[in-house]
Amino acid sequence: MVRVVLVTVNRGIFVAPFDELADPRLLAELATEAEDQGWDGLFVWDHIVYRPPVRAVADPWVALSAVACATERLRLGPLVTPLSRRRVHKLARETVTLDRLSQGRLTLGVGLGSDRNGELEPFGEVAEPRARARLLDDGLERLSAYWNGEFEPPPVQRPRIPVWVAARWPNRRPVRRAVRWDGLFPIDLPGPEALVELAAEVRAARPAGDDGFDLVAEIGPGGDPGPWTDAGATWVLTGFSMQPLAAQVRETIQAGPG
Repeated sequence: MVRVVLVTVNRGIFVAPFDELADPRLLAELATEAEDQGWDGLFVWDHIVYRPPVRAVADPWVALSAVACATERLRLGPLVTPLSRRRVHKLARETVTLDRLSQGRLTLGVGLGSDRNGELEPFGEVAEPRARARLLDDGLERLSAYWNGEFEPPPVQRPRIPVWVAARWPNRRPVRRAVRWDGLFPIDLPGPEALVELAAEVRAARPAGDDGFDLVAEIGPGGDPGPWTDAGATWVLTGFSMQPLAAQVRETIQAGPG
């Protein structure tokens, strides 16, 4: 007998909270419109500073709190938070508080981060990639322990807040890390065929019959989610440039998730 798995594909908006969108009230307005138009999620970049021409940068956690208060259904979260530059106990408090504020709608995206935007060494953060990888793995384990009872209150979501791990194509080490958690957000994929390849690797590494793992793909405004859905994506996000224009984001939202 052939086992058929019906995969629900979710559609999300993915924006940098920079320049025009550095106002959390505007992000909350856009999130409300996205929810009304049938979108499933809104996710934001997590940075301290960013390379020129970007000037204004909003804190993602404050912005996501505004989104949580303005919406009832949208899944939300940072894509992605580099754990190497975060105090994990503080992040544990922030994530649980936001999970409870949103009534269980938070997804935590994590990764190594990059120093090409000048937000590691200038602030005394660890820049060496392998050291950042160790801090990421250690941080995830500590975060899980805090969520699992070391801190009170616990998250709304059980057994934990979902964790998506970023991986820059074609690097496979982050893929191996991701299969231990709840999702994979591959960056710089050359096309849907690369996602097919990653999906096969994830299936081979996960327990048989375990369908609770997300594969996340990103397309541009007006892009066709179909090929990515066919490739195995469970989430297809519409992303924008590093200086997103509110009018373009609103136009995409109003067009609906398709």
